[in-house]
Amino acid sequence: MRPSNKSRARNKGGNRRPNNNNNNANIVNRVFDSAGPEGKVRGTPQQIVEKYSQLARDAQLSGDRVAAESFMQHSEHYSRMLAVAQKEQAAKQAEHAARQAEQAERQAEQQRQRNEQRAKQQEQAQAEQVQPEVVEAQLVETPENKAPKRPSRPRTRKPAVAAPDTPAAEQA
Repeated sequence: MRPSNKSRARNKGGNRRPNNNNNNANIVNRVFDSAGPEGKVRGTPQQIVEKYSQLARDAQLSGDRVAAESFMQHSEHYSRMLAVAQKEQAAKQAEHAARQAEQAERQAEQQRQRNEQRAKQQEQAQAEQVQPEVVEAQLVETPENKAPKRPSRPRTRKPAVAAPDTPAAEQA
């Protein structure tokens, strides 16, 4: 029986980096091995340009015009690569700054809109905030709601009136 292809399919591309078409993004800091006329030169593009320029000066001082021209061509090649990479980096930085400014502007606009909404909501809340009217018909009467009683006067007893057929009336 043949082994399944599922395990191979799962492992494909698992550890791969995303394929960026922008190869000039990290050229400025990338280390190159340049196979020049007098052996390998290793370093960043800026270092290689400086090294080939120095070799061209040395060759020119020794009278070897062909070697000097060869070193100058190598130097020019790396300086062009460096210039293109730096130009792209500057464009990316400008684009990034423009995006950040646009995003900040968008956030400021959103914040302004939120503030306007809050102000409208507060105005509506204040307009709707009416003091509740006390409707006494619906409320249960409690001692606190009753009007205070006037102090009552002490009762005075009226003298009893004697009936005419009673002996007390006869005496009077």
